[in-house]
Amino acid sequence: MTNQLNLNNLKTIAYSKIVDLTHKIHPNIPIWSGDPATEFATVSQIEQEGYFLRKFSMGEHSGTHMNAPNSFYSGGASIDSYPPQSLVVPAIAIDICDKSLINPDYTLTIDDVLNWEQQHGFIEPGNLIILYTGWQEKWDDEEAFFNRNNRGICHFPGFGTATTQFLLEERLIAGVGTDTHGVDPGQDESFDVNKLVLKEQRIVLENLANLDQLPAANITLVVGILRLLGGSGSPVSVLAFVD
Repeated sequence: MTNQLNLNNLKTIAYSKIVDLTHKIHPNIPIWSGDPATEFATVSQIEQEGYFLRKFSMGEHSGTHMNAPNSFYSGGASIDSYPPQSLVVPAIAIDICDKSLINPDYTLTIDDVLNWEQQHGFIEPGNLIILYTGWQEKWDDEEAFFNRNNRGICHFPGFGTATTQFLLEERLIAGVGTDTHGVDPGQDESFDVNKLVLKEQRIVLENLANLDQLPAANITLVVGILRLLGGSGSPVSVLAFVD
């Protein structure tokens, strides 16, 4: 059965299921070296105060999260400046699991994109590109998730810089997302993919979950940010409405 969700009486999302692309937050989630720890502390108990309440703290770029331009550009837009309509976007998913399994440093190529289009159709402007690498399966093992060598360099797949430029200029995409801790490949410390996408205040999503439950196309994402004033990013809840 297909349901419909009306947005401001102007647009309709047709969907047959909803997939939550968000990892649960707990103190042992994988975090970048040097990032703030994810911590919880009980503030009140039902037995004493009559209600249960905790406080928590975490980095703006931990868990399933979205980056903002000011994380790479001084004076760039902060996470609270994204208009709500920009956070409801159509999406397509490109599966490179077979390639990243063989080569953890694999980066999405233009040929990968063109091959996807041969099978599923032209990528229309305004889509967000989800890269499914299979890294979500390593989430509960921080060592495997970051896959650092003896020099501390990470090895996990990501978007290629030239491919990202192609997608931005030739397909006019709304943004990118992936199931690793960075849309840039692990060993690339230049953050060029992030910078390219965020330069125009588009969307960058990292540490997505449950990408194996998505089809290749006919996806609508709803990204729930925390409007952290001046924030360089935010933990997010990402729901995928699948037609």
